Amino acid sequence: MSPFEKFQRFLITILIAVGFFYGGYYFGKSGYIFEVRKNPPKIEIKNQYPGSKEVDFSLFWEVWDIVSKDYLERPVDAEKMLYGAIQGMVSSLGDPYTSFLPPAINKNLNEQLDGKYQGIGAELGQKDNQLIIVAPLDGSPAKAAGLLPGDKILSIEDEMTIGMSITEAVAKIRGDAGTEVKLTIQTGADAPREVALRRDIIKIASVSWKDMGEGTAYIRISRFGGETNKEWDTAVNEISVGMRELDSIIIDVRGNPGGYLLSAAHISSEFFGGKPVLYQEDATGNQTPLNSDTAGSFKDVPRIYVLIDGGSASASEILAAALKAQVNAKLIGTKSFGKGTIQDARDFGDGSGVHITIAKWLTPDKVWVHKVGIEPDVVVEVTEQDIKDLKDPQLDAALELAKEL
Repeated sequence: MSPFEKFQRFLITILIAVGFFYGGYYFGKSGYIFEVRKNPPKIEIKNQYPGSKEVDFSLFWEVWDIVSKDYLERPVDAEKMLYGAIQGMVSSLGDPYTSFLPPAINKNLNEQLDGKYQGIGAELGQKDNQLIIVAPLDGSPAKAAGLLPGDKILSIEDEMTIGMSITEAVAKIRGDAGTEVKLTIQTGADAPREVALRRDIIKIASVSWKDMGEGTAYIRISRFGGETNKEWDTAVNEISVGMRELDSIIIDVRGNPGGYLLSAAHISSEFFGGKPVLYQEDATGNQTPLNSDTAGSFKDVPRIYVLIDGGSASASEILAAALKAQVNAKLIGTKSFGKGTIQDARDFGDGSGVHITIAKWLTPDKVWVHKVGIEPDVVVEVTEQDIKDLKDPQLDAALELAKEL
């Protein structure tokens, strides 16, 4: 058997395995049947939702064979071709949040959610096909270099980024600690500038807090990762023990790009119990509430403020909207990012992974914020001069409101 034939059988096996997992997750016992044929290779998928459809892979194999035999620099890397083919399939959906991640990228992402990885410490996104900074993470090289939410990344190491996927950009920006990566950045209408960032090991706690005096606690949540629930519970215990009176809580999710949805629900449960944190809407339009657990230590705190900005996305917006709807929290800052979809993340045996958009999420008032964002109750801008002067007018506004009532 030739290497091509061996790899062909391997790829068919992978496609069957992925399809089986996919079908089981969405449709339960859906009766998927795969038939592998030769000359040309073909997979027939029966009982496919929403209707039967035959998938002919003959063109795929024809191109694969041509590339394998005729490409100038041989031998070609079959694994890279496999990953590239899967990435192309997934990216054809046109959804920047649905992506296939090769092993190295998937490993980096999982490490990031767990709070430790090597890179520049910035969450990336796309708007109008342009790569942007969603949020530089606290304590990161990106933050130290002055990168801001909404900054455009025009090029990475002189390679233009128009049309580049988030997955591709992450792969190019990530690297070993101590090495440098050069980005061309544009802030607003300013002239583009080159920024050289030295990659580092990024280890950042996702939750921190401070007693602001006069019965006000400030809680910073930088992401919703694997350790967030534990770090949140620790902060809650410390606040409960360390503060004699607690009249106001300021929750800061500015620049927080999101993460695990259930962490937002866990934190919401500290303030209210048995009410919707969000509604999940599936492909058929069915809406299912995700309710909070029994209310915790902060259920009787009379005043809640949430700081948001253009870098507050996904789980940050879930938390902000839930607290506004259920405990009348006041949102302060600028409009949030506007990511209203839910992704299911799955890992495979080779270390690769896939993120698939499976649903919309709606606020407790059943509003979809996707590409729209959440407007604050109190609009407070932060200027570049404020940043240079180390001023925080948004936090100051929240502190003033806490004093007034």
